[in-house]
Amino acid sequence: MNQVSQPLGQTSAMPSLRSFASEAVALVRAVRKRGVDHAVAQDFAGDGRPVIVLPGFLASDQSTTRLRRTLEAAGYAAHGWGHGVNLRLSAQLFGRMNDAVLGLADVTGQRVALVGWSLGGLYARELAKVSPQAVRQVITLGSPFSGDPRHNRVWRLYEMIARHPVDKPPIDVRLHEKPPVPTTALWSRRDGVIPGDCARGAAGEADRTIELDCRHMDFASDRRSLAAILQTLAR
Repeated sequence: MNQVSQPLGQTSAMPSLRSFASEAVALVRAVRKRGVDHAVAQDFAGDGRPVIVLPGFLASDQSTTRLRRTLEAAGYAAHGWGHGVNLRLSAQLFGRMNDAVLGLADVTGQRVALVGWSLGGLYARELAKVSPQAVRQVITLGSPFSGDPRHNRVWRLYEMIARHPVDKPPIDVRLHEKPPVPTTALWSRRDGVIPGDCARGAAGEADRTIELDCRHMDFASDRRSLAAILQTLAR
């Protein structure tokens, strides 16, 4: 097991229990949003560039359907991660995802953009560190890459399911260290799961941060989030 290194100076408050409970409503709302947001997609031209979208903890590709369909409508070649429900940081799964990133870059002749929601964003950042030559950019959506890994509302559930301490994953990671590719962190003060400081990072931990007004469960379906993702991909 490898200790997760972390910077000092975590200052944001834990999301309140009321805010955490409101995520259930946001989840129901997000589940109902599966269709393409054409109003957002029409303003972009992805030219077939490849994008891999990685789901959050306890989520699968089904949870990112609206995001991927909107990316496709905007001209991107959007791919899910293809590994069922995201349950943990896993050395075996990390290797498979790295092979997928390298393979897609080789087949398309283009570097791949990685969009990771929550736990999926941790995978995305670490993949970009291992294979920067194949990664165009990383966009994280409410991902807890900064500060104390126990400073959120789901770490106990994560440890129970993943069967390893949240600060000692089975792969060597330094979550707060910025990948050597353009990195953008989307975060929200209304996030009922991950505190804002953990998702936006300290100075130098991401190249760019974008604050949104949404719940954690809205990041892959909210119109403002979809627009921010597309704008970032177009940079």
